[in-house]
This record gives sequence, C-alpha cells and structure tokens, in this order.
Amino acid sequence: MIFVVQMVVIALSSCGFTLAYYIHVTKKTESKLVCPLEGNCEAVVHSDYSKLFNIHLEVIGMFYYLTVGLLYTFFAFAPGLLPLFMSYGVIGVCLTAFIFSVYLTCVQAFVLKHWCTWCLCSAGISTIIFLLTLYTSNSKVVELFQNLF
Repeated sequence: MIFVVQMVVIALSSCGFTLAYYIHVTKKTESKLVCPLEGNCEAVVHSDYSKLFNIHLEVIGMFYYLTVGLLYTFFAFAPGLLPLFMSYGVIGVCLTAFIFSVYLTCVQAFVLKHWCTWCLCSAGISTIIFLLTLYTSNSKVVELFQNLF
C-alpha cells in the first residue's frame, strides 16, 4: 500500500510541477493566464505577493515539486539509499509547503480578494502531498517527536 501512495505522490508532484511551469511560462512570455473558474489569475500571479525574497513563487513551486518527486522516487525504488533524516526533511518540507499554501490562500481571500484557480489547485496538491507524506511516514513522525521530547 505504501508503494501505491508513493506513486500517487510522484504523480501529484508531476502535476504540481507542470502547473507551476505553466504559470512560469505564461508570465515569462507575457501571455494571458487562462483562469478556468472565472477567477482573476492575472491579479494574483502578478501581485506583490507573487515573490518571496525576489524569487517568483512558481519557480519555488517547481523546485518544491521536483524535489518531492525525486525524493519519493528514491523512497519507492531505492529505499535503502537515503538516510533516515531525509524522511524527516521531506516531512518538514511538505509541512512548510502546506502552511505556505494556507497562507497564500488566505492572501487571495482576505488581501487580494481575487482567486486564482491554478494557485488553488497547487494548494490542493500541496495539501494532499502533505497528508500522504504523514500517512507514509507515520511511524517516523512518532519516532521524531519521541526523540525530541
């Protein structure tokens, strides 16, 4: 069952990477971003909140999804190659991405008052990856907290 969940995470990472890449390409080519659910994707992806430390969020998203996809590929096909701390690192990275997605969703709702369908899809993908990461490393999370406290 764990292997199937790992494959789902790899597939979701690929979808997330593709989505972030689509946003990146449309911004670079100055094309209009198609927003399927009648939101205002343009207002969101070109807002002041679309960068972190002067790096476009879609680039950070591409890096995140690529990293998670590669790590899960290693976890699935060569589980003994990565040390245990890498599992903790994946949990931390996925938790950070989840919290940041919640923050960005709140920014859309309460600050920008515009919705970006693609951004919400990315937040959903990030959330599912985080939950599946908790599921696949449930014992590692418990072990981590036991070691910390």
